[in-house]
Amino acid sequence: MTTRELVPDAIVIGAPKAGTSALHAALARHRQVFASPVKEPKFYLCGEAPPPAYRGPGDAHSQQEWVWRRADYERLFAGAPENAVRLESTPFYLYDRGARRRLAEELPAAKFVAVIRDPIDRAYSNWMHLWVDGLEPVGDFVEACGREQERIAAGWAPFWHYRRMGRYGEQLADLFSRVERDRVLVLRYRELVAEPTATLDRVCRFLGIAEGEIGTVPPDNSRPYVQPGIRTAVLGRAIRAGAYAGSFVSPEIWRQASRPLVGALHLGGPEQRPKLDPEQRLALLQTCTDDLDRLEDVLGESFADWRSAVGRGSFKERASKPA
Repeated sequence: MTTRELVPDAIVIGAPKAGTSALHAALARHRQVFASPVKEPKFYLCGEAPPPAYRGPGDAHSQQEWVWRRADYERLFAGAPENAVRLESTPFYLYDRGARRRLAEELPAAKFVAVIRDPIDRAYSNWMHLWVDGLEPVGDFVEACGREQERIAAGWAPFWHYRRMGRYGEQLADLFSRVERDRVLVLRYRELVAEPTATLDRVCRFLGIAEGEIGTVPPDNSRPYVQPGIRTAVLGRAIRAGAYAGSFVSPEIWRQASRPLVGALHLGGPEQRPKLDPEQRLALLQTCTDDLDRLEDVLGESFADWRSAVGRGSFKERASKPA
């Protein structure tokens, strides 16, 4: 009997804040799927080299969890049953050109799932995630977007690339130039939220596993909104300083040490997060209409709903509305 190479058969490749964690968790419940115990190993971002020395708040701490040695990566799949579909999910693969090249070169038979979300909604959720965790120092989303290029030049990690992360047209065009299109399934975030059973069955058909075994998608983690102010500024500085210090100890130690600070930051915060002003949204949309045009051309379908002055909101807000 020939032993299969210890690599994934399928990867959820993107995009961050578009339901990839929920999709990974749902697929992990399927009896024919073996999901990697490390959900975002980031192996194909590295090319068997240590992670880049990113310089954004918390970047050095998070890089400790990257699985960049091939032997360590292969061990993630050592416990997979012989006939199981081996799955990992790293939502930054779609964004990173080097990762797209490595996936194409090293995994000639793998299948890839990309979940894409309205680029402005995605960016706002991305900023909100870092803001409520105390890592984002700028309490205004539009201003933070305006600083994106200088942050990229300063070496901040991809998770800080709010607008560029949502340029799916150029990302998918490059991926399709390297990988056969029938090996890539592109889903919309709205499908995952509004039609979870049908969407999960569609993913199962694509992966060649039994349909009807998983029908729900876990909701996104929701944390209270953090109002800007002196208290938030002080706690945020402490969290960012702690994240830098945490880069010199194990991630588990930093998580435990930071929990009281993050808890204090969230204390008393409103559950309802503020909506992005329509005028601000339209201004930001002007920076990505060229890529929306390209996306429509690449996929052969309309994304007119993404050109609206009003976003569709968070997972919780979407789930409470009709599709």
